[in-house]
Amino acid sequence: MSDETLISVEKLWSLIGTPNCPRLIDARIDEDYNNDPRMIPTAMRRSGFEAMNWGADYGNVPVIIYCEHGLKLSQGAAAWLRHLGCDAASLTGGFVAWRQAGLPLVPEVKMPTQDANGAGVWVTRSRPKIDRIACPWLIRRFVDPDAVFLFVEPAEVLNVADRFGVTAFDVEDVHWSHRGEKCTFDTMVEEFGLTTEPLLRLAEIIRGADTGRPDLAPESAGLLAVSLGLSQLFGDDLAQLEKGIDLYDAFYAWVRDAADETHNWPARAGDVA
Repeated sequence: MSDETLISVEKLWSLIGTPNCPRLIDARIDEDYNNDPRMIPTAMRRSGFEAMNWGADYGNVPVIIYCEHGLKLSQGAAAWLRHLGCDAASLTGGFVAWRQAGLPLVPEVKMPTQDANGAGVWVTRSRPKIDRIACPWLIRRFVDPDAVFLFVEPAEVLNVADRFGVTAFDVEDVHWSHRGEKCTFDTMVEEFGLTTEPLLRLAEIIRGADTGRPDLAPESAGLLAVSLGLSQLFGDDLAQLEKGIDLYDAFYAWVRDAADETHNWPARAGDVA
């Protein structure tokens, strides 16, 4: 019988990047964290010794806690959360097992300034089309699930970033933007240490759609068409963003798990529908 209080590295990695990803808590002690200040994608730093004080914040949301080796600290913190009524488990082998598996780790130094609630706040141009939807999707699914995105007039992006102390993206003369022939999504994939095969393939599709080069990938023209259609359907940028998140969830599921699957007509017995 499986132990539902533990989750394997492989199972957790299969959930990251999907709408079903649990909330991740990095509970390593400061000494361990300072030795390698990177985190498993989407993780938030919280003290495992204080789990009894913050555990109730998560209600019935599934939570995975990891420490350095996945032993007493993360297992004890997860047990406290379960005592408080939360659905909590600890990562088998902890941070060390994840790192040894060669899976992505997000550098702490790349994380943007956070608000009082611990969420990163980003600002970009209004009326998003491709990069300005794809980048928020990447951040929400692989970096910061609570990230906040502000859309303002193009001329005011840098002023808003300065006045409110938030991070600008996909405008000229900022860190998080196009570089050469690559788009902002490419920049984020590389800077956040997320250069997995599925995300690199998705980046190529997005680059082709975002920079007028549909020859880069067969799917780029379709992404451009759907993105422009969404911008026509929604006058509210935030509503468009939420619908766009669903779009990129589907694209990611395809590049990761279904890119080799085919669809045939007329259907024949035994064919995949």
